[in-house]
Amino acid sequence: MDQEPRKVILVTDGDHVAQKVVETVARELGGRCISLSSGNPTPLRGKQMVELIKMTPHDPVIVMFDDNGDFGQGRGEQAIEYVAKHPDIEVIGAIAVASNTRSVQGATVAYSVDNHGQIVEEAVDKDGYADQELKHRIYGDTVDILNSLQIQNVIGIGDIGKMEGKDSLSKGCPITRIAVQWILERSKVHDPSNGEASSHLREDR
Repeated sequence: MDQEPRKVILVTDGDHVAQKVVETVARELGGRCISLSSGNPTPLRGKQMVELIKMTPHDPVIVMFDDNGDFGQGRGEQAIEYVAKHPDIEVIGAIAVASNTRSVQGATVAYSVDNHGQIVEEAVDKDGYADQELKHRIYGDTVDILNSLQIQNVIGIGDIGKMEGKDSLSKGCPITRIAVQWILERSKVHDPSNGEASSHLREDR
């Protein structure tokens, strides 16, 4: 009997700060984070990421991707494309992270989380400020590929774990948490443990 596709959230950031934040949010919300996907640039190929995703005990699985500013389609975007198109993976949403990179096309978003934790119908900049002049585009070094993949539930966000300290670990990374919760609610994916086991969850290495 065929297994159901694994439910995955893509995050277009993978530096050390983003890693700690994503690990924390995944643990608190009852999900799993592929910690080995973090790095500048992304250290894993798409095939390796799929293998790690399939090894996790339950959904949702949060995976990080980062091009480290590479021009064109870098390793992060190549890995996103592989994962998103894999038949065993169902991408339930993506967090498009702004880095104010201007030599990119940018990813189109209908919604973002601003640095006050509000869902807004605009794009935001690296510091999490909504700006109509961005014309619903998140500018980051790993986001362009999202336009061609027809991923549902894409939400913009400022620089994860930062945003002038408003998304810091010391404050509970509330902005990133809201973005993940928004995707889970829109995709109708809930914590499989109903919160009972979230305190024991570890990051998958």
